Amino acid sequence: MSLLSQLEKINLGSVLGEADNARYVTSKILHLVQSQEKTRKEMTSKGSTGIEVILSTLENTKDPQTMLNILNILIEVISVGGGRKANILVAKGGTQILLQLLLTASKDSPPNEELMVLLHTLLAKIGPKDKKIGMKARINGALNISLNLVKQNLQNHRLILPCLQVLRVYSTSSVNAVSLGKNGVVELMFKIIGPFSKKNTSLMKVALDTLAALLKSKTNARRAVDRGYVQVLLTIYVDWHRHDSRHRYMLIRKGVLQCIKSVTNIKLGRKAFIDANGMKILYNTSQECLAVRTLDPLVNTSSLIMRKCFPKNRLPLPTIKSAFHFQLPVIPASGPVAQLYNLPPDVDDVVDESDDNDDAETESEIETENDDKDQHFKNDDIETDINKLKPRQELGRPLEELKMYERFFPELSENFQECDLVSKEPKPFIPDANLSGPIVVPTAGEEYSAETKQSTKGVALKESNPVLTEEYNRRPAFLELPKKDSVKDSSLHQQNDQRNLSPSCQCLNQEIVKGLDRMSLQSSAKNDQYYSTACVITKESKTSLTTLACSNPCEHVSPCGSSLFEGSSVHLGKFCCTGVDSEEEDSRSSSSGEQVMLEVSDVSPVHDCDLYIEMVKTTKSIPEYSEVAYPDYFGHIPPPFKEPILERLYGVQRTKISQDIERLIHQNDIIDRVVYDLDNLSCLVPEEADVLKFNSKFESGNLRKVIQIRKNEYDLILNSDINSNHYHQWFYFEVSGMKTGIGYRFNIINCEKSNSQFNYGMQPLMYSVQEALNSRPCWTRVGTDICYYKNHFSRSSIAAGGQKGKSYYTITFTVTFQHKDDVCYFAYHYPYTYSTLKMHLQKLESMHNPQQIYFRQDVLCETLAGNSCPLVTITAMPESNYYEHICQFRNRPYVFLSARVHPGETNASWVMKGTLEYLMSNNPSAQCLRESYIFKIIPMLNPDGVINGNHRCSLSGEDLNRQWQNPNPDLHPTIYHAKGLLQYLAAIKRLPLVYCDYHGHSRKKNVFMYGCSIKETMWHTNVNAAACDLMEDPCYRVLPKILSQTAPAFCMGSCSFVVEKSKESTARVVVWREIGVQRSYTMESTLCGCDQGKYKGLQIGTRELEEMGAKFCVGLLRLKRMSSPLEYSLPSSLLDIENELMESSCKVTSPTTYVLDEDEPRFLEEVDYSAESNDDQDIDLADNVGDYEATNQEDGLSDSDSTRILLS
Repeated sequence: MSLLSQLEKINLGSVLGEADNARYVTSKILHLVQSQEKTRKEMTSKGSTGIEVILSTLENTKDPQTMLNILNILIEVISVGGGRKANILVAKGGTQILLQLLLTASKDSPPNEELMVLLHTLLAKIGPKDKKIGMKARINGALNISLNLVKQNLQNHRLILPCLQVLRVYSTSSVNAVSLGKNGVVELMFKIIGPFSKKNTSLMKVALDTLAALLKSKTNARRAVDRGYVQVLLTIYVDWHRHDSRHRYMLIRKGVLQCIKSVTNIKLGRKAFIDANGMKILYNTSQECLAVRTLDPLVNTSSLIMRKCFPKNRLPLPTIKSAFHFQLPVIPASGPVAQLYNLPPDVDDVVDESDDNDDAETESEIETENDDKDQHFKNDDIETDINKLKPRQELGRPLEELKMYERFFPELSENFQECDLVSKEPKPFIPDANLSGPIVVPTAGEEYSAETKQSTKGVALKESNPVLTEEYNRRPAFLELPKKDSVKDSSLHQQNDQRNLSPSCQCLNQEIVKGLDRMSLQSSAKNDQYYSTACVITKESKTSLTTLACSNPCEHVSPCGSSLFEGSSVHLGKFCCTGVDSEEEDSRSSSSGEQVMLEVSDVSPVHDCDLYIEMVKTTKSIPEYSEVAYPDYFGHIPPPFKEPILERLYGVQRTKISQDIERLIHQNDIIDRVVYDLDNLSCLVPEEADVLKFNSKFESGNLRKVIQIRKNEYDLILNSDINSNHYHQWFYFEVSGMKTGIGYRFNIINCEKSNSQFNYGMQPLMYSVQEALNSRPCWTRVGTDICYYKNHFSRSSIAAGGQKGKSYYTITFTVTFQHKDDVCYFAYHYPYTYSTLKMHLQKLESMHNPQQIYFRQDVLCETLAGNSCPLVTITAMPESNYYEHICQFRNRPYVFLSARVHPGETNASWVMKGTLEYLMSNNPSAQCLRESYIFKIIPMLNPDGVINGNHRCSLSGEDLNRQWQNPNPDLHPTIYHAKGLLQYLAAIKRLPLVYCDYHGHSRKKNVFMYGCSIKETMWHTNVNAAACDLMEDPCYRVLPKILSQTAPAFCMGSCSFVVEKSKESTARVVVWREIGVQRSYTMESTLCGCDQGKYKGLQIGTRELEEMGAKFCVGLLRLKRMSSPLEYSLPSSLLDIENELMESSCKVTSPTTYVLDEDEPRFLEEVDYSAESNDDQDIDLADNVGDYEATNQEDGLSDSDSTRILLS
């Protein structure tokens, strides 16, 4: 420190022999800095003026040796201290002093080489820490000094290496890059880089990094293309690839790829790349690199380039609007639906030539600096206006008009004088033992029993429900494959010598055999000979049925395809004519019985096949479906085994992408044959035995077109929501004609979300008819090699709402089928149709004890297509018709629940099913809950969307959960009247205690809630002061907290209570803000599975979803007890908001979705999930040469991570 004091005096000019003294003192300091860590620390310690003194001396001295000493001191100090010490130097004005010194030194002729080397070395180190260095260098006139030094000293590698590093730092500013480009920097770089050589590899690497940074400027990229440098780069890359057999120069090869990646950001660059045969070159070289794990960064970057350059294709469709049309009663004045209706008839919304005009061709670089931009991410979607946030209870409609809803609340005026309320003994919650005919399949809550009997075996139900066992075990024994107007032999050959089946009886298409005729709801005769006693066909019944079906097969199909049922025609989808061998059957069952059992609930829900058919007949669809999918008809039992979240295999996405690229390179290998097409009714069903058959013409089905790509690979295109040209995600379709032992690859190529849980362990669902006939009627998670990635199909600007080049995404999965010629169904999530809902409601109504449970089902309104929207009321009957009991009944608080506003979120219906069945059960807690609340439930807010296979919208083409602020009674009747019910309750001062809308979430795990809080919304903005003074009742947090303690799938950490502008018209926000319900929630259930709690690592199933619905009810009961003054007071731990807020790391994952954690951690192998992320973070390679360490990560490397691979 005494030396620094001396130096300070020298600066003040108070010491004689100034130059010599300064030289001596700085050399002593340099020696100490090089030899003593303590000195280095003291120089930059807090409160030390060491750096200021050193910089001041550098600024004032004229002595070259003193300058060199000081530059060496500074290099030593920041080399050891890293980024923090470089920041100190920048903060003290070091950049400006160094640039000024560079300018002064450059005027010497010739310049001092040592001084230039040290100056550039230091600038290269501190440059990345100074956001404004580009602007400072340009203003200072220092920009071209480094460039000229390189030009004049091409053979002096020691000098030009740091100069190139500084040029790279300058080039991060597009203005500087353009300026340098005009002075020939691009051409200069190509004089330095070249073919394989073991000499000067460090220089080659830095030159490539600099070139890659320069080529990010579109002007420079065009210059490179014009001079033919794309071909040169490819040649250089191939040369290094061939000669670097020991992979010592991987970073140089990566540097060449980075240059190609930069230049292909413009359309001209992509064209030049294709013309230079770049696709084939990079494909072949990357395939050769696959065997060496450390070369993954080369493979990943090559994949990025090839995908970017893959010519963008339009979807092979006549229009991207839905294949089905529904004429709206009123056309909205504005919005996407209005635009769709106003399109001129000749506009092609698939091919839009304007998309092909690359803006880069005419764009000039914008001469502005981005240095002053605030780097902190700000979420503009969070509502910051406290006046807009404050709930303002307003009816919105005149009281007289709201009186129309009085009829939906008879419980408020009912006096029960005519009811027999004497008996308080609850009746058992079981169906009447004398019910005839219905086929009852439990859909949750039962355990498989592995009991094996001599000739029959099945599902043993709980002893408490003996009647269910008998009913469940009755089912149709022989089911055929239907087809219109003809009977054709099929490949479902029965290999069973005992029964000597004739070939003509193997399958029938589009009609059902006589055995099924007797299942029509008009006939309730007990055709016992057509039902086995234990859910599988007995040998005796199989024999008799085979005779029935085969003796005269033509009798079973009427010549003109007449209706099976009276009224409307309903056909079951393809059913297998199987003769299952008992021995095989028994062994299968016992093996499945050994699987780990999940816990099951006590509720015994029922499924009635006959009743389902009756419900289907009254369901109105736009395509006028006449077929019924087997899973919906027969029902679903959760499998008796756990289904873990799939572990993603290494490199699966890369493999799929390279297979897609092969389509372009080896076009002759592609079959490209349409095998299913909703737009072309004359599309023939393939007759070949090795081609799969597809179908989705049934309720909730969604599949528009199928193209066979390779022998066992199919591209599938989903239908848009009706009156829309997008929202493709939900799928539900049937596949038949498969063989065993073959992996079939399915690619759904027109998904729109930028990421999906399919990348994080979720599998699609499959239902096998053969398995169902073998007494295993269940949806199971299937598929391998699953991933979700951006493909080479793109939307027109019309479809993308004016945005250009928006890509589609592919869900790809591979399935190997267990049974030959099975009929299988695939779905995005467990299907739950509108007809299923109607069936369940009717069963619940027929089975409840009217003396114990008040159950009422009303029609809230009709939908656009004329389907009824059910409204359910559930509470307990009053203890008696005495006045006080009637008063208690009428004064119970309301709980208002809704679900399935988004058709593709089928999990919401399964949760609602769990809620309904719990509320109707004999559980003592359920009775207590009914005595505590009156439940108003709209179990399906969007019946039309569900029926027609939409993913998000109703028939109006709009997201109904964005219409709550101003619903149109003609376009959004269910929302208009649901809001009307709530407005009526507000008008009569009977606000619901809780409102909850059940949803599904496609990108997060677990179950969680979104609620509304002014304080928490303000907390996450810059208006923290206002939030601190705000008084708010924290009751909105209690229910989620209770659920986090009672429901194993629920995760409090994923809950959010922030109000966003984009969600202002959702049910949750409107019911909170306008109706005044403080506990207004959206409950989101994962489509994938859980990453915490009891179900951690498991995919979610219907059992867990239904359990969540029941646990929600239990949570309401606990909420009631907590809020009652006679019960215990609320624990303070439930309400400690501020601590939780400060501990939580809130992030915004998209402009419209606010959640507490990222949906998923970034995948290290990620090649390019996001539609916009063609570039990745640059790392200053030259500065971090010591950091290039080989990685042993199991996952692959991202483009940015890959730079850390060892260059040895």
